[in-house]
Amino acid sequence: MYKYAYETVSCHLSGYGLGAGTVYCIDDYRSIIEKRASQGWRYVGYVPVKQRGTGHVQVMDLIFEKEY
Repeated sequence: MYKYAYETVSCHLSGYGLGAGTVYCIDDYRSIIEKRASQGWRYVGYVPVKQRGTGHVQVMDLIFEKEY
């Protein structure tokens, strides 16, 4: 049996303009994944929670699982 945990991260617009000048950045997801891994959790994916009409994800849940 597995139990699941979720961490919410935000994406924010960095830069202005069209094309290469506009970038969506994600909060410090690596430290979240590393912290959970050190606690025995395994990263299994993400779910977009809030998405712009352009398709850019603004908020997502990182999903972790652990066997118990």
